[in-house]
Amino acid sequence: MTAIPSSRLHSIDALRGLVILFMLLDHVRETFYLHMQVSDPMDVSQTDPALFFSRTLAHLCAPVFVFLTGLSAFLYGEKHEGRTAVSRFLFKRGLFLVALEITLVNFAWTFQLPPSVIYLQVIWAIGLSMLALSILVWLPRAVLAALGLLLVAGHNLLDGVHVMPGDWAYIPWSILHDRGWIEVGDSLRLRTSYPLLPWIGVIALGYAAGPWFGRTTDSAQRRRNLLLCAAAALGTFVVLRLCNSYGDKPWTSGETALQTLMSFLNITKYPPSLLFLALTLGIGLLLLVFFERRGQVNLARLLAVFGAAPMFFYLLHLYVLKLMYLSSMAIWGPNHGQYFGFDSVLPVWLCSLLLIVVLYPPVRWFARLKARRRDIAWLKYF
Repeated sequence: MTAIPSSRLHSIDALRGLVILFMLLDHVRETFYLHMQVSDPMDVSQTDPALFFSRTLAHLCAPVFVFLTGLSAFLYGEKHEGRTAVSRFLFKRGLFLVALEITLVNFAWTFQLPPSVIYLQVIWAIGLSMLALSILVWLPRAVLAALGLLLVAGHNLLDGVHVMPGDWAYIPWSILHDRGWIEVGDSLRLRTSYPLLPWIGVIALGYAAGPWFGRTTDSAQRRRNLLLCAAAALGTFVVLRLCNSYGDKPWTSGETALQTLMSFLNITKYPPSLLFLALTLGIGLLLLVFFERRGQVNLARLLAVFGAAPMFFYLLHLYVLKLMYLSSMAIWGPNHGQYFGFDSVLPVWLCSLLLIVVLYPPVRWFARLKARRRDIAWLKYF
């Protein structure tokens, strides 16, 4: 029999599970609604509201997941041998995730072997952020938190800095701040989709918040801390967005109230702007409080199953989606130019709900295996 996790740990798994399902929705969109592509930030005048808000909902995924990665790293150290164990684990798992991104994850997106393009996306960013955190954990907590805030709040000051291909700084700057293409040879290119600097800030903030979730920490005080930080983040978003001067591209009034709201919420993900992170992390912290208070309701329990085996779910859903897409193309052929796809956003949601039901049993099986077989070292990486 496996032990029932405490409410603080159950809330982490539930929140992680929720954003994983939002990610599933976004990946179904990218698979079956690619003929209706969206820019970053989105073009409000050309984007259907249903598509806009579906995409905006998925903005929660990466910031919350990276923050929880830092938080979970602290809890790992509390459970094991402190910062030495944490640093070692972060370094090894960071390398593992980088290798996973350029192999199994990239193949799931492209089905090319050997690949002509390698997309360095969220798993790559998490892996490199873990490598950075494996060093940063040795800093005093206050210094680590200050560094995290500096990277999150200050990286937009670098938006005007661009390096041209061929310059010695182009490759490191493409990895750290600007999305770009890195030419490896005549037949291989790398796409740095997730510039790294702000993500290091987010994972550092997650680790700095770790002591609030310690075994001896009062739960009421933890919730007060989370609510205070959520209010600060959301307040920062509202004030700076109204000022329209820093933290993201300006918003404008639209022809309707809905278009104005869409413009106000139209924030930049690549790299994640200050306002992007303030809004998404603020909402994430509120959800964390909610799940801790309501952690034993059926919905939270279901979400916690997905959150307990995140990497297994990530790989599984990518390959299921790819096989679904290839099968659809083989049976019906393209119906939107070169793409096979749905005609509206509603089937995207329905397909996502169906996949949640289909994928739940294997994910639950793996989560139980992971909890039961602590003696299998490689399971903790998933």
